[in-house]
Amino acid sequence: MIVNIIGELLKIIIIFSVIMGIVAYMTLMERRFLGFFQLRLGPNRVGPGGLLQPIADGIKLLFKEDMTVLHARSFYFILAPIISFVAVLLCFAVIPFSGTMYITDLSVAVLYLMAISSAGVYGVLLGGWSSNNKYSTLGAYRAAAQMISYEIPMALALAGVLILSGSMSLVDIVNAQKGLWYIVMQPVGFLIFFIAVSAETNRTPFDFLECENELVAGYQTEYSSMKFGMFYMAEYAHILLASCLITVFFLGGWNGPVLPALVWFFAKVFAVFFLFVWIRATYPRLRYDQLMAFSWKFLLPLAFLNLMISAVLVVALH
Repeated sequence: MIVNIIGELLKIIIIFSVIMGIVAYMTLMERRFLGFFQLRLGPNRVGPGGLLQPIADGIKLLFKEDMTVLHARSFYFILAPIISFVAVLLCFAVIPFSGTMYITDLSVAVLYLMAISSAGVYGVLLGGWSSNNKYSTLGAYRAAAQMISYEIPMALALAGVLILSGSMSLVDIVNAQKGLWYIVMQPVGFLIFFIAVSAETNRTPFDFLECENELVAGYQTEYSSMKFGMFYMAEYAHILLASCLITVFFLGGWNGPVLPALVWFFAKVFAVFFLFVWIRATYPRLRYDQLMAFSWKFLLPLAFLNLMISAVLVVALH
């Protein structure tokens, strides 16, 4: 029993250490990709090819002055980045990186993901409200409205996947795609989920929570040092989580010929991450009214239609 507990703890430590390493170097990858798209070099001075840049950024954040502004509500101001960071890390507990490499396989993993990932918005809300700053508060209000608006079509897009797989276990969902990936059977669901998850992770063109030209960084305005760093890491951890979820739900997870399962999984994850960066480098930010109208007037009806068609086809084919 003790040996099993120690083994599980070691697996948890290893998996989360790898995740944090990937999150750190995703920042470098994005900056280098954006440099490529914008015909510039990007970070290339710290270490060979800029490989030590994330470590230098971490050290810089660690040693910057940690301030809590006088007008802030101190307890909630400190608690907010912790909630955002912990909520996204807890989601990785059910992500299967291969047939055997995962922390736990819950039979209701999809519900767990929807519940825990939604809790991350409370960190943003608390951060904006507790800062007692009008720009931060506006960013927090935008966060609440945006995440509620886009979580509904995202959940409806996932419902089509659940109908096809007949399970809420992520391992079962991946195993159900051995013959054919769900991106082929659910192309509309994939597009809805991709757009909704882009809005949930505050990626361009949906980055209204920290819209610099309107909100001066929004909910993060009053944050510095590692409290800001935790928000920053949570944002990139959300992008990694989104890439993992798209891989699991629509791209067959670790399934693929010849190469090891982990290689296939992370190849797909980084392909999705590259797509996120490509969109950021290509599309300008929308107007906020366009953002809300797009969800309620277009994505939501389309998600309902996709769900009904999926249900009818599954019943008819069976």
